Amino acid sequence: MAKLPEHARVVIIGQGGIVGASVAHHLIEAGWDDIVGLEKSAIPTDIGSTSHASDFCYMTSHDKLNVFTSTYSREFYRARGNYIEIGGMEVARKGDDERMLELQRKVASGKAFGSNAYMISAEEAKEKFPLVEEDMIQGAMWDPDAGLVTPRSQKVAGDLVDEAVESGKLTTFAYTAASKIIVEDGRAVGVETEKGTIMADHVVLCAGIWGSLVSKTAGVKLPLMPLEHPLLFFGPWDALKGTGKDIVYPLFRDQGNSAYVRDTGDPTTPEGGLLEWGYYEPHNPRLIDPEEILEAGDARLSPSMRDLTLDQVMEAFEQAVELTPVLGELGWEERRSFNGLLSVTTDGTSVIGEAPDVDGLWLCEAVWVKDGPGAGKLMADLMTHGRTEMDSHNVDPARHYPIQLTPEYVRNRSYEIAQKIYTPGVHPREPYLSSRGLRTSPFYEREVALGGYFMEVAGWERAHGYAANEATLLPKYRDQVPSREAEWDNRHFWEVSNAEHLALSDGVGMINLSHFAIFDVIGADAEALLEYLSVAKLGTNTPIGKGVYTHFLDHTGGVRSDLTIVRLAEDAYRVICGGDTGYRDYVWMKKFRGKLGFTNVEFIDQSEQLATLGLWGPEARATLQKLMDDPESVSGEAFPYTMTREIDVLGIKVWAFRISYVGEQGWELYFPFADGLKLWDALAELGVTPVGIETYANSRRLEKSLRLQNADLETDYNLYEAGLARPKVKAADFHGKEAYVAQRELPEQIAYLCTFALEDTTDSDGVVRYPVGQWPLLDKETKEVIVDSHGRRSYTTSVAFGPSLGQNIAMGYLPADRAKEGDTVYMEYFGNFFSAKVTAVGYRAMLDPDNVRVKT
Repeated sequence: MAKLPEHARVVIIGQGGIVGASVAHHLIEAGWDDIVGLEKSAIPTDIGSTSHASDFCYMTSHDKLNVFTSTYSREFYRARGNYIEIGGMEVARKGDDERMLELQRKVASGKAFGSNAYMISAEEAKEKFPLVEEDMIQGAMWDPDAGLVTPRSQKVAGDLVDEAVESGKLTTFAYTAASKIIVEDGRAVGVETEKGTIMADHVVLCAGIWGSLVSKTAGVKLPLMPLEHPLLFFGPWDALKGTGKDIVYPLFRDQGNSAYVRDTGDPTTPEGGLLEWGYYEPHNPRLIDPEEILEAGDARLSPSMRDLTLDQVMEAFEQAVELTPVLGELGWEERRSFNGLLSVTTDGTSVIGEAPDVDGLWLCEAVWVKDGPGAGKLMADLMTHGRTEMDSHNVDPARHYPIQLTPEYVRNRSYEIAQKIYTPGVHPREPYLSSRGLRTSPFYEREVALGGYFMEVAGWERAHGYAANEATLLPKYRDQVPSREAEWDNRHFWEVSNAEHLALSDGVGMINLSHFAIFDVIGADAEALLEYLSVAKLGTNTPIGKGVYTHFLDHTGGVRSDLTIVRLAEDAYRVICGGDTGYRDYVWMKKFRGKLGFTNVEFIDQSEQLATLGLWGPEARATLQKLMDDPESVSGEAFPYTMTREIDVLGIKVWAFRISYVGEQGWELYFPFADGLKLWDALAELGVTPVGIETYANSRRLEKSLRLQNADLETDYNLYEAGLARPKVKAADFHGKEAYVAQRELPEQIAYLCTFALEDTTDSDGVVRYPVGQWPLLDKETKEVIVDSHGRRSYTTSVAFGPSLGQNIAMGYLPADRAKEGDTVYMEYFGNFFSAKVTAVGYRAMLDPDNVRVKT
């Protein structure tokens, strides 16, 4: 038996599955060598999820990156001769109009993000899949690119590993489990096994359902849990004999019943001659603690294949027989049926990237077979180039705050995600129900008393509107606040939010912003670090107290962070980030502190020490002055726009920042949590309207054409395309400067972020719609999605109704030759085509474009 080397450039833990094999393949393709792969079982794995995977692939998703990894993987498998493109459908039963809407939405998401699905009739569905009872369905979605990895993803993984070994760049060690990841000074430097220790420059964790057990040896918590997934086999089925195929019929999903059906091909093919029926338990999904996974010698079939009982599935199975009666005509192959283990995460996406707190430890976890090669590509790109071709924020391990990695949170949210793998379709505004109330502002008890309609971000409870305002504000603004007749448009939306929006503009409102992530960056190297990371100038002669809106870029000039930084002192800054993006921004700063060798800088997290209240509206200044001994200190002359200073309000030391994200005069007020109720109550006593976050985050933001990170701003696009480039390029060096300057010198950008007015949103049923979510932008003549010369597809990055303008407003990127003010395109919405007129190319607000209100 070969001996472990003392050192390797890369050690991959979990080499035997499709993910580990894909990572090795893509690293070698990117020029890496001296790679060692460790696997606790055989290679390819005979105990991991890959060993029992159903191996079918659909391209459909509402997630842009997921469509990328799926379509990349399909092409990867197909190029190797390992893919049968047989097509697949998803049906909507009669009476399940909600599922039909979801299928229409999937088709639109496909246009937006790059899949080719389309709707078909019940008759067409029957023609393609004769096993279905046509009179039970109202229609279906057809994905022509869906198919099967063949002969098995397990075989593909083995072939990839064999090829990598033959190249001389990978050495593998089967039956060699990793027992510990060695961490020194915050960096992964090696792996311990029962067969010895190997030191490494990089460690990649692809251990699947065992991932959490291994990661915790490095002090890293993963937001995932193993889940049981029932798979039942029926047969033998004589209809498959003589076909000579690995799969005969198209793939079939009945997601309203949380189930799928596929055949296993001719009996002469591996595992052929059967029908497979798979099910995801939507009511009581069975999560398994990774410590409970059996070892190979103790399991009847395999550690990842657990015994099932019919009571788990009987109700759903009986419904499946109604739709596909052949299931009830064949015998159940009990000995071959099992609960397969797979990983689910707390937000339903994968975990791909460098661990936030351990440099050199790379995570590639919770990946489906349909995304395996794509995930390997992302991992190799991150390790090689520090970025991916498509923005990967939604799989970044740093998207989770530490508070979102506790055992209770991980179990609760994983359970909730497991309930929704197939059904119901998840609305883009749908709030989580579990692990709520983790973080609340000092005003929370007042907001509850006001009947706050709460949603959550990064653990923070945020009221989107207040029931207490309905009796007074809705009658007052009824002619400007439309009722949303379509349930989908109105779901998880409260019309009082639009009334609050208008009340703020007429007088003064207060918005709870305590979800902000706030980091004080202090020390002799603070200026140098932030100057290097920021596009805008922060150091040298930047005045103390000055707030600067800026961005962090990746090295290609892609927009990675959108944030505000205030100079507190010569050697101190305050970094203010959105709640959902804040931890990623913190990790980015922390990682660059190490890369740049800055030792004299530290980060102080003020997020749960400083509460934030936005006070805005034409009466904001006059209202604040009533609570001050020195009212002139906040006059327009004494307190210029974008400046900060400490003021005294009712004896409370308030750090005030004159800035506005809602297009009205006012301040963000920061103060200790302990003083929150006193200030809230004083403002309420003066008649200040409590305004939900909906106005700030959506309606007024769109009226002001303000961009949102990870929606309108991503690394896919640069600041010039986004309309946010600085007037001048600062003299100091900054990360991404070379690319930024090159982009500046282009005569024209490839695409531009545009603002659109949706001119008439009356649907085919005569109902006025108020669109929600991301939808494709189409050429009006061809009704084909618009694509720029870099292959980036046009879709609505943001959309909301603006009550001050009485109009639905959207933003999205268009190729330069299509980005013309006054021109129109179509936005598709549930099969309807709404005309979208370009009102601005680049940044210009539809409301108060000269920002007179905020600077008054």
